[in-house]
Amino acid sequence: MSWTDERVEQLKQHWLEGKSASQIANLLGNGLTRNAIIGKVHRLGLAGRAKSPSSGGSRPRQSAPQHGARRVSSPRAPSVAPRIMRGATALAISPMPLNATEPEPFESVVLPMSLRVTIVELNEAMCRWPLGDPTSPDFRYCGSPASSGPYCAHHGGLAYQPAQERRRERDRERRLALR
Repeated sequence: MSWTDERVEQLKQHWLEGKSASQIANLLGNGLTRNAIIGKVHRLGLAGRAKSPSSGGSRPRQSAPQHGARRVSSPRAPSVAPRIMRGATALAISPMPLNATEPEPFESVVLPMSLRVTIVELNEAMCRWPLGDPTSPDFRYCGSPASSGPYCAHHGGLAYQPAQERRRERDRERRLALR
């Protein structure tokens, strides 16, 4: 199937009317698939379009707070959230303060002090978390007391994550990559 100028114009018109890629594939026919339409749309650079009448205006999604996650702010970087307007494209979003009335309390992040030991100083009861580039002369290991296994409590929490949380994070990253 080749893309003639006429078919490209029809595709552009249907896309700007807000029709889905599947609907456009059905309208243009000749064995075109939804994926072929999506590919051509991306190659043509047709990003923005009108909302279809059936969509009825979508509401912005609320992201659920992750278990155990805490927000850390700095005094120089104010928290901002995108202001979402109905029918707006991604380019029309402007930042707006989250808490314009009340400042968010600062929380400190506590990282354990590592002893920064060399491989020669490392023993079985010490954390074996690598610090730095192994090819550099400044390479060291954490060396803090190991709680259970090869790492201290802090590095063990980084190394061993529950499968469900890893799956959730992987799915979230995939959704973000598809946008």
